[in-house]
Amino acid sequence: MILHLSEEIGSRLQEERKRCGMTQGEIAEAIGVVKRTQANYEAGTSDAPASYLSKVALQFGFDVPYILTGVRTNLAESDLNETEDCLIKQFRSIPEDDQKAIRRILEAMADDVARHRS
Repeated sequence: MILHLSEEIGSRLQEERKRCGMTQGEIAEAIGVVKRTQANYEAGTSDAPASYLSKVALQFGFDVPYILTGVRTNLAESDLNETEDCLIKQFRSIPEDDQKAIRRILEAMADDVARHRS
C-alpha cells in the first residue's frame, strides 16, 4: 500500500500524539481545534497548518521535523526514553510557577523513597 505525503505526515502526527499518551480530544482541546480537525490531520485528509505544528511543538514537544520528513531530530535520539523525552518537553511548556510546584512534588517523593531505603 502506497501512502500519499499527507497520509504519511498524518501517520507520524498520530505517532507523536500517542508517544505523549494523549487522545485526539485532549490534543484538540489544548491546541484550540475541534476533535474532527485533529482526526483529519492524522488521517491525512487535511493538512495541518504551520500554526498548528508550532503549537504542538511548543506545548507538547512534538518532533515537527520528524512529522514532516520522517527523520528524527537529535533530541529524540538522546539518552532519554520516549516517556522521559515527552515529560521534559511538557514540563518546559508549562508556566514557571507550575514547574516549581512539580519540582517540589518530585523532591518530596525522592526524599520519601530515600527515607524508606535507609
